[in-house]
This record gives sequence, C-alpha cells and structure tokens, in this order.
Amino acid sequence: MKKIKLGVNSVLFQGHELETAMAMISLAGYDGIELSAIKGMCEHLDPEQWQNQVASIRELADRYALELLSIEAATQDAERLEKTFAAAAALNIPVVNIGPGGKKDAAGDLERHANLIKGLCERAAAHGVSLCVKAHVGQSVDNTQTTKQLMQAVRTDAFGVDMDPSHIHRAGENPAEALTAVLERVKHIHIRDCKGRGPKPGAARDQACGRGDIDLAGYCRAMVQGNYAGPVCLEVIGAGDDELSQRVAIAAESYGYLNACLKSLGAR
Repeated sequence: MKKIKLGVNSVLFQGHELETAMAMISLAGYDGIELSAIKGMCEHLDPEQWQNQVASIRELADRYALELLSIEAATQDAERLEKTFAAAAALNIPVVNIGPGGKKDAAGDLERHANLIKGLCERAAAHGVSLCVKAHVGQSVDNTQTTKQLMQAVRTDAFGVDMDPSHIHRAGENPAEALTAVLERVKHIHIRDCKGRGPKPGAARDQACGRGDIDLAGYCRAMVQGNYAGPVCLEVIGAGDDELSQRVAIAAESYGYLNACLKSLGAR
C-alpha cells in the first residue's frame, strides 16, 4: 500500500517568514508543505516575483526535509494563475488549488465557472501541472452533487478535485460518504476539523484534527479503502492573531491524530 503524505498549508503561519513556517511544520513531523499564495492573506509564494523565490524555497525545503506538495492560489485570475503554474512547474509541485467561484444556487454560475475552469486547466496542462478545485461553502460548487456536476463538465486530465471535509460537513453531508462518491477524480485533500455546521469553520484551535465534530477517522478510512495516494494538507485559517506556539500546537495535534489514524490503516 502506498503511504499517504501529510503536509500543512503555510497559511497557518501567516505573518511569519516562510522559513519559520517550514521549521515549525518539520518540527511537528510532517512530510511536506503546501505553499500559500493567497493574495491579501498570506503570500509565502508571491506569483508576481516567483522567479526570485525558487532558489530559496528549494534550499529551505531541503534544509527542513519537506516535500513541496501543492500551492493554494485561491483565485481564478488567469494572469495570476499563469504565473503560479509556472512557479509550480519550476518547483516540481504537481498541484495548484483554487475555489470554484460564483454563488450557491445562482442561475448559470456553476456552468460559467466550469467553463472558466476548463480554460484554466488548459493553461495548467501546458505547464505539466494539475488544477484542483474544492467544494466551498456559499460558492457555486458547495456539496457532493455540485462537485459531481463540475466533474462531468471538466473532463481534462489536468483537472482534479480538492476534497475538504469541513466544507462538505458544513453542507450537511457525511464527508466520508462524499469522499467515496468523488474519489476517482480527487488529487488533493485539504483537511481540518470544525465544530457545528458553520457557515464558518470556527476558531483556529477548533480546526485542529480531532477537536471538532467531523468523523475524520472515518474520512481517513474512506481514503485508504479507496486507494487514495495524493497529499493530505492541513488547512487552518483564522490563526493570524494567535501566538506562534498556538499554531505549532494546532499543527502537532493534527499530525498526531492523522498519523495515528492512517498508521492504524497501514497508510503511514
């Protein structure tokens, strides 16, 4: 059985230098990192000047023994994504993650954004990169049904689903069952916990895996039973005002939970 790699989206360490993020992620035991390129929130990778960052990112990844697993771009701006795809290719990062855009239940939004995503996937393919999209609370793709509609609309191999159990949980569904329904196209998993059904995921500390209401053990079981072999990256938002020690605790607690779950299933 192929071992599942665990990483952390560096947005958890927004406001700190990338080296600090990598050092803390490595200390917590993870295999790799997802580089945050989220404009206005956390740009550990800045697509506008990525060429100047490649050497230092590679050096830091080597120093802290972290694999570069993915990039979160969180935009559908074609020009910015073109630069992000180029950066991903230069860094041998296989996946760039974005949201679906649009608004829930807005007439024509899912179709419009599916067409936009098709075009973006063509640009990703030109760089040898996959573009992954996740269901997102309040957007045109927000649950399993709309995820499957997007999968039907975008058939290219450069497209993948980024499956985030917290958004599916907040849509009122069972994330493990939802994962099984779309796993054939899943290339990346964002993971975090949450208490209640939202609409927001709650305080950063409550997004640590095992603290909330999501059956993440069952979610891990669905991953392994479905032979998922892509990265699983902790994505915790809203920690910008927390002390560094609090953020490291979130990362370490989540690693312990996920590693134990996956180890018991033979996937670590």
